[in-house]
Amino acid sequence: MTKKPTSSADSALFRDSIGKVKPVESTTVLLKPDKKPRPVPSFKPLEQVDPLQNEVFDSLETLYQEDKVGFIAPGLQKNVLKKLRKGYYGVDAEMDLHGMSSRDAQRELLRFLHFCVEDGCRCVQIIHGKGYNSPNNQPVLKNDINVWLRQHKDVLAFCSTPPKAGGTGALYILLRLSDKFGQDDDEPE
Repeated sequence: MTKKPTSSADSALFRDSIGKVKPVESTTVLLKPDKKPRPVPSFKPLEQVDPLQNEVFDSLETLYQEDKVGFIAPGLQKNVLKKLRKGYYGVDAEMDLHGMSSRDAQRELLRFLHFCVEDGCRCVQIIHGKGYNSPNNQPVLKNDINVWLRQHKDVLAFCSTPPKAGGTGALYILLRLSDKFGQDDDEPE
């Protein structure tokens, strides 16, 4: 390829349009910038899904003040419930629902369980009380929570606590780990 001859007028015009030129001292070219831009997290909208998805097939008996409660999700081994009763899983969080109305207790319970699952809590304790002030000695919250927990999609098992932890007035609840924490051996696949 041959060079095209340039006229002195074209050369002068080129130099006037460029202005002052500083010679390059290095022959290496940096293709990457010194600092990478900070990553921007993608926004995921909060999923508005009703957590009470499971159906309760058996008609549940009404619980009284000193009745013990126990539940294990289908597909789990019975020794998971034994471990839960004995306190094998350490309690990661606790909530007290004493004195709340049924509606307030449900809202607080669902919010508490949602945040526990998101934070990776495995076992939580709910204190609902024994219902000594309930009419006909039938505790309202205890019976409601028994139904709600059986319906909740993230509850694997629950049982009454030992006497030193509240006895029949409290529950240990074993939760499913959030997808971001991976699967565990105790969960059905």
